[in-house]
Amino acid sequence: MIERLNSIIINGSNNKKILLDVTLKKDNLKKQVIIFSHGFKGFKDWGPFNQIASSFAENNFVFIKFNFSHNGTTLNDPNEFHDLKSFGNNNFSKELDDLNLIINWVENNDLISDEIDLNNICLLGHSRGGGITILKTNEDKRIKKIVSWASPSDFTNRLDKSKIEIWKEKGVIYVYNSRTKQNMPLYFQFYLDCKNNHDRIDIKKAVENIKIPHLVVHGEDDLTVLLKDAKDFKKWNDKTILHIIKDADHVFGSTHPFLDHSYPLHLNEAIEVTLKFLKL
Repeated sequence: MIERLNSIIINGSNNKKILLDVTLKKDNLKKQVIIFSHGFKGFKDWGPFNQIASSFAENNFVFIKFNFSHNGTTLNDPNEFHDLKSFGNNNFSKELDDLNLIINWVENNDLISDEIDLNNICLLGHSRGGGITILKTNEDKRIKKIVSWASPSDFTNRLDKSKIEIWKEKGVIYVYNSRTKQNMPLYFQFYLDCKNNHDRIDIKKAVENIKIPHLVVHGEDDLTVLLKDAKDFKKWNDKTILHIIKDADHVFGSTHPFLDHSYPLHLNEAIEVTLKFLKL
């Protein structure tokens, strides 16, 4: 029987809390671990993520997903953006540090220690979360395989250089969330973190250095992160496995909330190719 261990709280970046959950089949057998990272303006329970966790657990994986400490949600309401101050103070370095703390927790907790194979930890990320998993893999030898869904190949090329001085002067810019109708702040610290940690967030360099198996899954019609980004990964590392899903968008046909009893065809393909890759 599949179980979901909810409401697990650990310390994250800058003493902000991380909320995580674990989905697994408890049988006292050592299983491969998957740590899932959500994307920008995302959260661990978005759309079909809970169903996806169950699908991987049914295939004998331990699936761990979490909210980044500064993603803008709260412990009391992890599916809505009530903490916009934290959202505005988020950056790539904090997300990398959060993911490191999650991996440390996996290694040192007693809650699931009888169920996990610590020599078989894999990372899966969607969109910005895919980029974070790639960067983390480059700096952490504990990772055995990596899967990135709809991931950008560059974290800084979307910064409008013509507006940097205005951003610096005002201290904040806003990004619109069309789903929640919120103007969400990004404080100038975000730009400074990108500038000061340029090497750490260099996805091209990370991909070139990756020695472990890496699967890239991308939608052919992704308008948020263009298909060119996925092809960059293959260009930078010929051992990268690239799977393009015909006609698929950025979320592989998913919606939030997700009320269907079955996966959209494109998402089902993403899951199937990922399972096949991880079982090799």
